[in-house]
Amino acid sequence: MTLTANIKFAHRLSLAPMLDWTDRDFRYLCRLISKHTLLYTEMITTGALLHGDHSRFLVHDEMEYPMALQLGGSEPEALAKCAKLGAESGYQEINLNVGCPSDRVQNGRFGACLMAEPRLVAECVSAMKQVVDIPITVKTRLGIDEHDNYAFIKEFVDAVYQVEVDAVILHARKAWLNGLSPKENRDIPPLEYDKVYQIKQDFPDLHLDINGGIHTLDEAEKHLQQLDGVMMGRALYHQPYILAEADKRIFNDNRLIPGQHEIVELMLPYIDKRMREGRPLKSITRHMLGLFQGLPGARRWRRHLSENAHLSGAGIEVVRDALKLIG
Repeated sequence: MTLTANIKFAHRLSLAPMLDWTDRDFRYLCRLISKHTLLYTEMITTGALLHGDHSRFLVHDEMEYPMALQLGGSEPEALAKCAKLGAESGYQEINLNVGCPSDRVQNGRFGACLMAEPRLVAECVSAMKQVVDIPITVKTRLGIDEHDNYAFIKEFVDAVYQVEVDAVILHARKAWLNGLSPKENRDIPPLEYDKVYQIKQDFPDLHLDINGGIHTLDEAEKHLQQLDGVMMGRALYHQPYILAEADKRIFNDNRLIPGQHEIVELMLPYIDKRMREGRPLKSITRHMLGLFQGLPGARRWRRHLSENAHLSGAGIEVVRDALKLIG
Protein backbone atom coordinates (compact mmCIF):
# COMPACT_ATOMS: atom_id res chain seq x y z
CA MET A 1 0.00 0.00 0.00
CA THR A 2 1.45 3.37 -0.96
CA LEU A 3 0.32 6.41 0.96
CA THR A 4 0.76 8.59 -2.12
CA ALA A 5 -2.25 6.91 -3.69
CA ASN A 6 -4.19 6.42 -0.44
CA ILE A 7 -3.46 9.46 1.72
CA LYS A 8 -7.12 10.13 2.49
CA PHE A 9 -7.67 6.48 3.35
CA ALA A 10 -4.61 6.09 5.58
CA HIS A 11 -5.23 9.39 7.34
CA ARG A 12 -8.67 8.34 8.57
CA LEU A 13 -6.90 7.13 11.70
CA SER A 14 -3.30 7.76 12.68
CA LEU A 15 -0.95 7.19 15.59
CA ALA A 16 0.49 10.48 16.82
CA PRO A 17 4.25 11.08 16.86
CA MET A 18 5.36 10.76 20.50
CA LEU A 19 8.93 11.25 21.70
CA ASP A 20 10.44 8.09 23.23
CA TRP A 21 7.26 6.16 22.50
CA THR A 22 6.55 5.80 18.78
CA ASP A 23 9.84 4.12 17.94
CA ARG A 24 10.11 1.25 15.48
CA ASP A 25 9.37 -1.38 18.14
CA PHE A 26 6.05 0.15 19.15
CA ARG A 27 5.13 0.78 15.52
CA TYR A 28 5.75 -2.89 14.73
CA LEU A 29 3.43 -3.89 17.56
CA CYS A 30 0.72 -1.53 16.30
CA ARG A 31 0.99 -2.86 12.77
CA LEU A 32 0.37 -6.40 13.98
CA ILE A 33 -2.95 -5.14 15.36
CA SER A 34 -4.06 -2.75 12.60
CA LYS A 35 -3.22 -3.07 8.93
CA HIS A 36 -4.35 0.40 7.87
CA THR A 37 -3.74 2.91 10.70
CA LEU A 38 -1.13 5.47 9.65
CA LEU A 39 1.92 5.36 11.93
CA TYR A 40 4.14 8.37 12.65
CA THR A 41 7.73 8.31 13.81
CA GLU A 42 9.01 10.29 16.73
CA MET A 43 10.09 13.77 15.71
CA ILE A 44 13.59 13.75 14.22
CA THR A 45 15.42 17.05 13.85
CA THR A 46 17.11 18.14 10.67
CA GLY A 47 20.35 18.54 12.62
CA ALA A 48 20.28 14.91 13.73
CA LEU A 49 19.81 13.71 10.16
CA LEU A 50 22.26 16.04 8.45
CA HIS A 51 25.05 15.98 11.02
CA GLY A 52 24.71 12.47 12.42
CA ASP A 53 24.26 8.95 11.15
CA HIS A 54 20.99 9.45 9.31
CA SER A 55 20.61 5.75 8.58
CA ARG A 56 20.39 5.06 12.32
CA PHE A 57 17.49 7.48 12.67
CA LEU A 58 15.65 6.39 9.54
CA VAL A 59 15.95 2.60 9.75
CA HIS A 60 12.63 0.78 9.95
CA ASP A 61 10.84 -2.35 8.84
CA GLU A 62 8.66 -2.30 5.72
CA MET A 63 6.11 -4.12 7.87
CA GLU A 64 5.39 -0.72 9.46
CA TYR A 65 3.88 0.82 6.30
CA PRO A 66 1.89 3.01 5.84
CA MET A 67 4.19 5.31 7.81
CA ALA A 68 5.13 8.96 7.99
CA LEU A 69 8.38 10.60 9.04
CA GLN A 70 8.01 13.64 11.27
CA LEU A 71 10.72 16.28 10.98
CA GLY A 72 11.63 19.17 13.26
CA GLY A 73 13.30 22.18 11.69
CA SER A 74 12.81 25.64 10.26
CA GLU A 75 15.33 25.98 7.43
CA PRO A 76 13.74 25.22 4.05
CA GLU A 77 16.95 23.92 2.49
CA ALA A 78 17.73 21.62 5.41
CA LEU A 79 14.17 20.30 5.51
CA ALA A 80 14.26 19.65 1.77
CA LYS A 81 17.44 17.58 2.16
CA CYS A 82 15.90 15.61 5.02
CA ALA A 83 12.64 15.08 3.16
CA LYS A 84 14.65 13.61 0.31
CA LEU A 85 16.50 11.32 2.72
CA GLY A 86 13.17 10.22 4.15
CA ALA A 87 11.65 9.51 0.76
CA GLU A 88 14.73 7.58 -0.36
CA SER A 89 14.52 5.51 2.84
CA GLY A 90 10.98 4.45 2.01
CA TYR A 91 8.83 6.75 4.13
CA GLN A 92 5.53 7.54 2.46
CA GLU A 93 4.87 10.97 3.97
CA ILE A 94 6.93 13.77 5.47
CA ASN A 95 5.33 15.72 8.32
CA LEU A 96 6.59 19.03 9.69
CA ASN A 97 6.28 19.54 13.44
CA VAL A 98 4.79 22.96 14.17
CA GLY A 99 3.21 21.95 17.45
CA CYS A 100 5.80 20.89 20.03
CA PRO A 101 6.07 23.53 22.81
CA SER A 102 9.20 22.35 24.67
CA ASP A 103 12.00 24.78 25.54
CA ARG A 104 14.55 22.68 23.65
CA VAL A 105 12.45 22.84 20.51
CA GLN A 106 11.89 26.59 20.86
CA ASN A 107 15.61 27.18 21.28
CA GLY A 108 16.13 25.39 17.98
CA ARG A 109 13.48 27.62 16.37
CA PHE A 110 11.08 24.89 15.43
CA GLY A 111 7.93 23.34 16.80
CA ALA A 112 5.00 25.45 18.00
CA CYS A 113 6.92 28.73 17.97
CA LEU A 114 6.87 28.52 14.15
CA MET A 115 3.16 29.30 14.25
CA ALA A 116 4.23 32.94 14.58
CA GLU A 117 5.95 32.65 11.17
CA PRO A 118 3.37 31.20 8.77
CA ARG A 119 5.24 32.50 5.73
CA LEU A 120 8.39 30.63 6.78
CA VAL A 121 6.40 27.45 7.37
CA ALA A 122 4.93 27.80 3.89
CA GLU A 123 8.44 28.17 2.47
CA CYS A 124 9.48 24.99 4.30
CA VAL A 125 6.51 23.06 2.90
CA SER A 126 7.18 24.37 -0.60
CA ALA A 127 10.87 23.47 -0.42
CA MET A 128 10.09 19.89 0.56
CA LYS A 129 7.40 19.50 -2.09
CA GLN A 130 9.88 20.54 -4.76
CA VAL A 131 12.25 17.65 -4.06
CA VAL A 132 9.93 14.71 -3.28
CA ASP A 133 6.75 13.33 -4.79
CA ILE A 134 5.28 11.97 -1.55
CA PRO A 135 2.81 13.94 0.60
CA ILE A 136 4.09 16.82 2.73
CA THR A 137 1.93 17.52 5.78
CA VAL A 138 1.96 19.83 8.80
CA LYS A 139 1.00 19.10 12.40
CA THR A 140 0.27 22.17 14.47
CA ARG A 141 -1.89 23.69 17.20
CA LEU A 142 -4.69 26.24 17.33
CA GLY A 143 -2.46 29.03 18.55
CA ILE A 144 0.38 30.07 20.85
CA ASP A 145 0.29 32.20 23.99
CA GLU A 146 -2.01 35.19 23.43
CA HIS A 147 -2.25 34.47 19.71
CA ASP A 148 -5.23 32.20 20.02
CA ASN A 149 -8.12 33.79 18.15
CA TYR A 150 -9.65 32.10 15.13
CA ALA A 151 -8.16 34.62 12.70
CA PHE A 152 -4.66 33.56 13.78
CA ILE A 153 -5.09 29.86 13.02
CA LYS A 154 -7.00 30.61 9.84
CA GLU A 155 -4.14 32.78 8.57
CA PHE A 156 -1.65 30.04 9.40
CA VAL A 157 -3.65 27.33 7.64
CA ASP A 158 -4.17 29.58 4.64
CA ALA A 159 -0.40 30.07 4.31
CA VAL A 160 0.28 26.34 3.95
CA TYR A 161 -2.89 25.82 1.92
CA GLN A 162 -1.59 28.29 -0.68
CA VAL A 163 1.52 26.14 -1.23
CA GLU A 164 -0.62 23.01 -1.59
CA VAL A 165 0.17 21.23 1.65
CA ASP A 166 -1.23 17.70 1.39
CA ALA A 167 -2.81 17.59 4.84
CA VAL A 168 -2.94 19.52 8.10
CA ILE A 169 -3.26 17.86 11.50
CA LEU A 170 -4.66 20.22 14.13
CA HIS A 171 -4.12 19.55 17.81
CA ALA A 172 -7.30 21.17 19.15
CA ARG A 173 -5.52 23.14 21.86
CA LYS A 174 -3.29 26.17 21.80
CA ALA A 175 0.18 25.99 23.36
CA TRP A 176 1.65 28.18 26.06
CA LEU A 177 5.31 28.62 25.12
CA ASN A 178 6.04 30.23 28.48
CA GLY A 179 4.70 28.98 31.78
CA LEU A 180 3.61 25.44 30.93
CA SER A 181 5.64 22.28 30.48
CA PRO A 182 5.08 20.05 27.45
CA LYS A 183 3.08 17.68 29.68
CA GLU A 184 0.91 20.53 30.98
CA ASN A 185 0.40 21.76 27.42
CA ARG A 186 -1.22 18.41 26.63
CA ASP A 187 -3.88 18.87 29.30
CA ILE A 188 -4.32 22.41 30.62
CA PRO A 189 -5.19 24.47 27.51
CA PRO A 190 -8.85 23.70 26.80
CA LEU A 191 -9.88 21.63 23.81
CA GLU A 192 -11.62 23.68 21.12
CA TYR A 193 -12.95 21.21 18.60
CA ASP A 194 -15.30 23.82 17.17
CA LYS A 195 -12.34 25.77 15.76
CA VAL A 196 -11.08 22.70 13.95
CA TYR A 197 -14.53 22.12 12.48
CA GLN A 198 -14.65 25.76 11.37
CA ILE A 199 -11.30 25.43 9.59
CA LYS A 200 -12.74 22.50 7.64
CA GLN A 201 -15.73 24.61 6.65
CA ASP A 202 -13.47 27.45 5.51
CA PHE A 203 -11.09 25.10 3.65
CA PRO A 204 -13.44 22.34 2.46
CA ASP A 205 -10.98 20.74 0.03
CA LEU A 206 -8.09 20.70 2.53
CA HIS A 207 -7.47 17.27 4.06
CA LEU A 208 -7.85 18.03 7.77
CA ASP A 209 -7.19 15.72 10.72
CA ILE A 210 -7.96 16.38 14.38
CA ASN A 211 -5.81 15.49 17.39
CA GLY A 212 -6.17 16.00 21.13
CA GLY A 213 -8.21 14.38 23.88
CA ILE A 214 -9.50 11.51 21.74
CA HIS A 215 -9.51 8.29 23.73
CA THR A 216 -11.87 5.87 21.99
CA LEU A 217 -12.92 4.78 18.52
CA ASP A 218 -16.44 5.98 19.37
CA GLU A 219 -15.03 9.50 19.74
CA ALA A 220 -12.98 9.08 16.57
CA GLU A 221 -16.06 8.10 14.57
CA LYS A 222 -17.92 11.20 15.77
CA HIS A 223 -15.09 13.45 14.56
CA LEU A 224 -15.00 11.63 11.24
CA GLN A 225 -18.55 12.79 10.60
CA GLN A 226 -17.14 16.29 10.09
CA LEU A 227 -13.42 15.83 9.38
CA ASP A 228 -11.15 13.75 7.15
CA GLY A 229 -9.05 12.04 9.78
CA VAL A 230 -8.41 11.49 13.47
CA MET A 231 -5.04 11.23 15.21
CA MET A 232 -4.84 9.42 18.55
CA GLY A 233 -1.84 9.38 20.86
CA ARG A 234 -1.50 8.31 24.46
CA ALA A 235 -4.72 6.34 24.51
CA LEU A 236 -3.26 4.02 21.87
CA TYR A 237 0.08 3.79 23.61
CA HIS A 238 -1.40 2.77 26.95
CA GLN A 239 -4.00 0.46 25.37
CA PRO A 240 -2.70 -0.51 21.91
CA TYR A 241 -5.34 -3.20 21.45
CA ILE A 242 -7.87 -0.39 20.91
CA LEU A 243 -6.58 -0.65 17.34
CA ALA A 244 -8.04 -4.16 17.02
CA GLU A 245 -11.40 -2.74 15.93
CA ALA A 246 -9.97 0.11 13.87
CA ASP A 247 -9.67 -1.72 10.57
CA LYS A 248 -13.33 -2.77 10.66
CA ARG A 249 -14.86 0.39 12.13
CA ILE A 250 -12.69 3.08 10.54
CA PHE A 251 -11.41 1.42 7.36
CA ASN A 252 -14.27 -0.98 6.55
CA ASP A 253 -11.92 -3.98 6.46
CA ASN A 254 -13.48 -7.07 7.99
CA ARG A 255 -10.32 -9.18 8.14
CA LEU A 256 -9.82 -11.37 11.20
CA ILE A 257 -7.78 -9.55 13.84
CA PRO A 258 -5.37 -11.62 15.98
CA GLY A 259 -6.14 -11.82 19.69
CA GLN A 260 -3.73 -10.44 22.28
CA HIS A 261 -2.09 -13.82 22.90
CA GLU A 262 -1.50 -14.26 19.18
CA ILE A 263 -0.10 -10.72 18.92
CA VAL A 264 2.47 -11.60 21.58
CA GLU A 265 3.39 -14.81 19.76
CA LEU A 266 3.80 -12.82 16.53
CA MET A 267 6.09 -10.39 18.37
CA LEU A 268 8.47 -13.10 19.59
CA PRO A 269 10.44 -13.61 16.33
CA TYR A 270 10.71 -9.83 15.98
CA ILE A 271 11.95 -9.48 19.58
CA ASP A 272 14.51 -12.23 19.02
CA LYS A 273 15.74 -10.52 15.85
CA ARG A 274 16.00 -7.10 17.51
CA MET A 275 17.85 -8.52 20.50
CA ARG A 276 20.38 -10.15 18.18
CA GLU A 277 20.88 -6.67 16.73
CA GLY A 278 21.68 -5.39 20.21
CA ARG A 279 18.30 -4.04 21.33
CA PRO A 280 17.68 -4.69 25.06
CA LEU A 281 14.56 -6.72 25.84
CA LYS A 282 13.22 -4.06 28.20
CA SER A 283 13.32 -1.44 25.40
CA ILE A 284 10.81 -3.54 23.44
CA THR A 285 8.60 -4.97 26.17
CA ARG A 286 7.97 -1.54 27.74
CA HIS A 287 5.72 -0.87 24.75
CA MET A 288 3.72 -4.06 25.40
CA LEU A 289 2.73 -3.43 29.02
CA GLY A 290 -0.77 -2.19 28.18
CA LEU A 291 -1.62 -4.90 25.67
CA PHE A 292 -3.89 -6.80 28.07
CA GLN A 293 -5.37 -3.75 29.80
CA GLY A 294 -8.71 -4.62 31.40
CA LEU A 295 -8.26 -8.39 31.21
CA PRO A 296 -7.69 -10.84 34.10
CA GLY A 297 -3.98 -11.16 34.71
CA ALA A 298 -3.07 -7.82 33.12
CA ARG A 299 -1.39 -6.62 36.30
CA ARG A 300 0.62 -9.84 36.61
CA TRP A 301 1.65 -9.46 32.95
CA ARG A 302 2.90 -5.93 33.53
CA ARG A 303 4.66 -6.80 36.77
CA HIS A 304 6.49 -9.81 35.35
CA LEU A 305 7.78 -7.86 32.36
CA SER A 306 8.73 -4.85 34.47
CA GLU A 307 10.58 -6.94 37.06
CA ASN A 308 12.38 -9.31 34.70
CA ALA A 309 12.91 -7.78 31.23
CA HIS A 310 15.82 -5.64 32.47
CA LEU A 311 17.75 -8.50 34.10
CA SER A 312 21.03 -9.68 32.64
CA GLY A 313 20.49 -12.50 30.19
CA ALA A 314 16.74 -11.88 29.88
CA GLY A 315 15.31 -13.19 26.62
CA ILE A 316 12.01 -14.04 25.00
CA GLU A 317 11.32 -16.65 27.69
CA VAL A 318 10.49 -13.70 29.96
CA VAL A 319 7.69 -12.76 27.59
CA ARG A 320 6.49 -16.35 27.32
CA ASP A 321 6.39 -16.67 31.11
CA ALA A 322 4.48 -13.40 31.43
CA LEU A 323 1.95 -14.65 28.88
CA LYS A 324 1.20 -17.68 31.05
CA LEU A 325 0.00 -15.30 33.78
CA ILE A 326 -2.90 -14.01 31.71
CA GLY A 327 -6.22 -15.59 32.67
